Amino acid sequence: MSLDALRQLLTAVHSGVADARAHTDRAKSLLEESRRALVDSQAQAQPWLPPQLAQALDQIDGHHGRLTGIGDLLERYQSRL
Repeated sequence: MSLDALRQLLTAVHSGVADARAHTDRAKSLLEESRRALVDSQAQAQPWLPPQLAQALDQIDGHHGRLTGIGDLLERYQSRL
């Protein structure tokens, strides 16, 4: 594999990681909107929230952090080429 081909593949992977990060940002935003809607609709001091919501938000944050790390590693690797 040539250096140019490797660079093109890394650029494509980096683009995919950036897209995935954008999707996790959107997913987190939608989950937070649904949380606000649940809380607002109940208007209670202790609103009921599904336990899966907190888990989903934590997972989204974890995935986003990993994707950011992968993006950083790809950028460093590409700069060394």
